[in-house]
Amino acid sequence: MTLLKTLDLPMGVEMPGFCLPDPFGEFHSSEKLSGEKGLLVVFTCNHCPYANAQWPRLVRLARHARRLGINTVAINANIHPDYPEDAPEKMKEKITELGIDFLYLIDESQNVARAFQAQCTPDPYLFDASGRLAYHGRIDDHWQDENRATRRELQEAVEHLAAGLPVEKKQHPSMGCSIKWRF
Repeated sequence: MTLLKTLDLPMGVEMPGFCLPDPFGEFHSSEKLSGEKGLLVVFTCNHCPYANAQWPRLVRLARHARRLGINTVAINANIHPDYPEDAPEKMKEKITELGIDFLYLIDESQNVARAFQAQCTPDPYLFDASGRLAYHGRIDDHWQDENRATRRELQEAVEHLAAGLPVEKKQHPSMGCSIKWRF
């Protein structure tokens, strides 16, 4: 496991377009995923301890965001023979286990992860309704234990974006296991 942090990307960049399948074989286009106020895209996976610690928070935050007009999509770019826990069949199990009620998509080619410049799991990106990056950073300030978190930066960004308020400019990178690139 290699620990990495997200890249510092300029706010306002346009979201790369994509069309990816879910583990049930249905394809989804990014053009149809955004909510009225925006879209949260999170690169994540099943096996990473950083991602696993934050999955329950992400599921709850996605429900909250949806009520505010922001949809969520998770993308797994770790479809790699050396990581069978991240296989599409295991993604189906994760969806059931956690009650994930948003799309969890497969980026088998890893082209979408590359277009986003994703580095680790989890790697969250919050886009406004026009598809411009408004937040790219950590979910909160304590990845291991949400009860010890004092700042929930991604939730704050979602709430500000939905309310039409400025999103905090100082953003702390997310960190997690590196994406398992298949060179």
